[in-house]
Amino acid sequence: MARLFGTDGVRGEANLDLKPELAFRLGRAATLYFCAGNFDGDPPCILIGRDSRVSGPMLEAALAAGICSAGGQAVIAGIVPTPGVAYLTKKMGFQAGIVVSASHNPFYDNGIKFFGGDGYKLPDEVEDEIEMLTWGSGPDDDFYRPSQARIGGIFYRPELLDDYIGFVLSTADFRLDGMKIVLDCANGAAYRAMPEILRRLGADLTVLNDQPSGININDNCGSTHLGALQKAVVRQGADIGIAHDGDADRCLCVDEKGEVMDGDHLLVICGQAMMAEGRLARNTIVTTVMANIGFHQALKKAGGRAEVTSVGDRYVLENMRENHYSLGGEQSGHIIFGDISTTGDGLITALQVLGALKKSGKRASEINALMVSYPQLLVNVEVGDKEGWEKKEAIQAAIQAAEQELGEDGRILVRPSGTEPLIRVMGEGPDQAQLDRLCHDIAAVVKKELA
Repeated sequence: MARLFGTDGVRGEANLDLKPELAFRLGRAATLYFCAGNFDGDPPCILIGRDSRVSGPMLEAALAAGICSAGGQAVIAGIVPTPGVAYLTKKMGFQAGIVVSASHNPFYDNGIKFFGGDGYKLPDEVEDEIEMLTWGSGPDDDFYRPSQARIGGIFYRPELLDDYIGFVLSTADFRLDGMKIVLDCANGAAYRAMPEILRRLGADLTVLNDQPSGININDNCGSTHLGALQKAVVRQGADIGIAHDGDADRCLCVDEKGEVMDGDHLLVICGQAMMAEGRLARNTIVTTVMANIGFHQALKKAGGRAEVTSVGDRYVLENMRENHYSLGGEQSGHIIFGDISTTGDGLITALQVLGALKKSGKRASEINALMVSYPQLLVNVEVGDKEGWEKKEAIQAAIQAAEQELGEDGRILVRPSGTEPLIRVMGEGPDQAQLDRLCHDIAAVVKKELA
């Protein structure tokens, strides 16, 4: 049986792959794990937050029922950004936090991911123990099942979002009066929190996609579809545009000219600002193998250095925690400020960028120009089965041929998606047309071999 947990929790199409029955068992298993076998002590208290997907309330209810079945207390916060669940779990002393979200995926997908009482995502070995408890000895597990007064309860605490909003505001040591901002909430978890934060800081704000319907999350909007935001920023003469993804753990920006400020650019901008204030530990930023060559050049020019990890925010965070670094992230806009939060936080990222912009006295396009991006192309290939892709000789031969053609002027990176049935083919180099040809040649081979 394949491992239940992927790179970011348990994901799948809601009610088909990710059924409420599975959510019930996961809620029950997590409660059994976090009570640590002490069934006579205080019941574990677990926080649940979600994004705006139509399947969210169904899975939230199933999780809560599972928690109660194992004698735990389920506290339901409603629609809250993923980093808000991490923050509240730690601050309020919950034994664990659970997020119901599939991040940037389409509305019909959903996911369940866990945070420990320290606000950090669970390590693999803990996920493995929860998976074991999830399946138990069969459909009718023989694990602890309380009765009478020991059955758990469900408590609704929507006001907890206000605590998180206050925390995010506390990280800003500046005002935004006079700054014209366009914000895209992706019809997701940031739709209430981020507009309130920016308005309370004095911004002249225009908000896009803040009317979640359950099925419009990430639908041609947010950090994965920046076109509408780019046009709005230019049309309105705004100073900057901000976009979040469905669960608001990511942030991308758009400068006043409509040019994208991706995660690499935001890391350079924030890294340089933190270096100037002596806040960037050992002048180091943790990034992944997907970082643009231009990122490394800009960071080196500024006097900084990079630590490189595998793709995935969990690997970035592992490196940051192990080496006590204060900043890390991905090109996708998943950025972690280790001295502020325990996970990627799109709202805090936006404020850090706005603070750097405000204090610089420059325009967004000027700080965006701190880094010059090399042409980069990402081709997603939908496949039937990702397993064993790296052992296919034809795929390896296509990759090697492309690498030889690019030489030292570029690179090819092929990897499987951690959350979707995709193989991602990325090319980077000085010539866009060449990259297009090479990446699509590899993609065609991948498609043929893994159809």
